[in-house]
Amino acid sequence: MGRVGWLRAAVLGANDGIVSTASLVIGVAAAGAAKEAVLIAGVAGLVAGAMSMAAGEYVSVSSQADTEGADLQRERSELAADPAFEREELAAIYVARGLTRELADQVASQLMDRDALAAHARDELGIVASQRARPVQAAFASAATFAVGAASPLLVVLLAPPAGLLWVVAGSSLVLLAALGAVAAQAGGAPVLRATARVTFWGALAMAATAGIGALFGVVA
Repeated sequence: MGRVGWLRAAVLGANDGIVSTASLVIGVAAAGAAKEAVLIAGVAGLVAGAMSMAAGEYVSVSSQADTEGADLQRERSELAADPAFEREELAAIYVARGLTRELADQVASQLMDRDALAAHARDELGIVASQRARPVQAAFASAATFAVGAASPLLVVLLAPPAGLLWVVAGSSLVLLAALGAVAAQAGGAPVLRATARVTFWGALAMAATAGIGALFGVVA
C-alpha cells in the first residue's frame, strides 16, 4: 500500500506540473509572444511551481510531524506515570477489535514488554514508524515530480514549429495527462476511463482558459 501511495502522489505531482506549465505556455503563446519568450515563461513557471510545491509540502508535512512528535511525547509521559493504566487501555483496544479479554490482556502485556511506546503509537495513535511524516523527503519528492511533469511541455516547445506551437503543446499535454490519469487509476483500483476523462477534461479547461486570456491581452496589446 505504501508503494501505491507513493506512485499516486508522484503521478499527481506530475499532473500538476503538466497542467500548470502547459497552461502557462499556451497562454503566453496565444498572446502572440515569440518562441523564446514562451520558453522563458515556461522555465520560470517550472522553477516557481517546483519551489512552491516543495515549500507547501514541507510546511504541511512539518505540521504533521510536529503533531506526531507531540502525541508521542505525551504518550511517553503517560507510560512513565501510569504503565498499568496504559496496559489496560491497550487491552481495551484489542477487545474492541474482537479479541477475548484474556487474549487481549496477553497481547497487551507482551507488546508493552517488548516496546510499549511503539505499541501505543501504532494501535492507539495510528502512528507507524515506516509511515512517519518526513518533511524534507516529501518536499524533494513533490518538487521533483512537478518538475518532471513540467518538463514535458517545455520539451515540446523546443521541438515544435512556432506556427503550430499552441496546438502541439496542448495536444501532447492532454495525451500525457490521459496516460498519467490511467496509471493513477490503476494504482488506486479506480475506474480507468472515468479517471482519465476527468483529468483530461480539467487539463483542457485550464489550457483553454489561459489561451483565451492570452489571446485577449494579445489583441489588446
